[in-house]
Amino acid sequence: MGSSKMINLRGMTWNHERGYAPLLLASEKFHERNPNVNLTWDRRSLKDFGDYPVDLLAKEYDILLIDHPHVGISSSQGVLIPLDEWMPTEFLADQQANSVGPSHMSYNWGGHQWALAVDAAAQVASYRPDLLAERKLPTNWGEVHEWALSLPHNRRIGWPLCPTDAMCSFLSLCANIGGKTFFNEAEGIPQEVGEAALEIMLDLLPMLHESSLASNPIQMYDLMSSSDEIVYVPLAFGYTNYARKSYAGNRLRFADVPSTKGKAENALLGGVGMAVSALSKYVLQAVEFTMFAASSHVQSTIYYEAGGQPGHASAWTDTKVNEDCGDFFEATRCTLEHSYMRPRNHTFPSYQEQAGVVLHEALSRSLVKRTESVSTIVKELNHLYLNLLHKE
Repeated sequence: MGSSKMINLRGMTWNHERGYAPLLLASEKFHERNPNVNLTWDRRSLKDFGDYPVDLLAKEYDILLIDHPHVGISSSQGVLIPLDEWMPTEFLADQQANSVGPSHMSYNWGGHQWALAVDAAAQVASYRPDLLAERKLPTNWGEVHEWALSLPHNRRIGWPLCPTDAMCSFLSLCANIGGKTFFNEAEGIPQEVGEAALEIMLDLLPMLHESSLASNPIQMYDLMSSSDEIVYVPLAFGYTNYARKSYAGNRLRFADVPSTKGKAENALLGGVGMAVSALSKYVLQAVEFTMFAASSHVQSTIYYEAGGQPGHASAWTDTKVNEDCGDFFEATRCTLEHSYMRPRNHTFPSYQEQAGVVLHEALSRSLVKRTESVSTIVKELNHLYLNLLHKE
């Protein structure tokens, strides 16, 4: 890098092995190549990853791991650098060509690339193959319902439905029912689409494992792999860690999502983008690390090996990688390729957080007594969206 001065970069990621372990290893390898650059990483909770304002993080950190709905507001605040002004065109072309589904484009806004998709994910299905016997996996929500009714008393379907994930699953169902453009950014959720999605959730809720409403995907998978209570989860963000030979507990397998339309499509896109703060004193070095972490070689080797879930397609098609994790990548690729990208306007990050609380409260009440109609719940969600939209 042409300088002997020691440069200390600070990064913020999220608190799970998948979120920090590959970055620690990549930082070590990067330091070996660039001895005058040190990288340290702090971690925030899974909830804060999706909800915490990026502009506040950008004041403290050089490199940020972000969720794609934040790119609209972050770009207007000027807190992230446009990577296309710092990275070679051919490098970004490779990232685009090797995007898993819309992962790369989810960080593109206003003609600029604001992050690189170092991690690719969507809501997918999961199961315990050792508990399935000869059962065939459900392909539609009617079959999921039949499964829930027919399982032995000590086996259940699980579904992580804490506020954040309840909203994500609701949006997946809406998109599957109404298509990728179902969400009207001027009005919210079409009434009929929202009602149909809620009916699916409410019909299944009484038959789900009792931990569902209190769980995020990590908590659900921990329980699923450590006990024999949960056989199948129809919709939750996939984690390759739980499918690996080396991971503790009973191995999970992952699969494409069930659907209302006969196709595994429009499940919510997740994943993680690596962005660089515009307030950093060391933008050049931060950009070079970001390119290193997102490169094909790093993604398909040390990034995966350290517990990461790569965003570069070279890792998703790698035979060795798939053998190690029960074909996690091959088995969920269809869902990823046809996944649903959330709105990225100024309102949506706040809306997603607050709507998750509203939805979770409605689901919780329905378990005691179903006192309100699905129509009322959808109207409440849209009222919230319009209030937030008009506050801008």
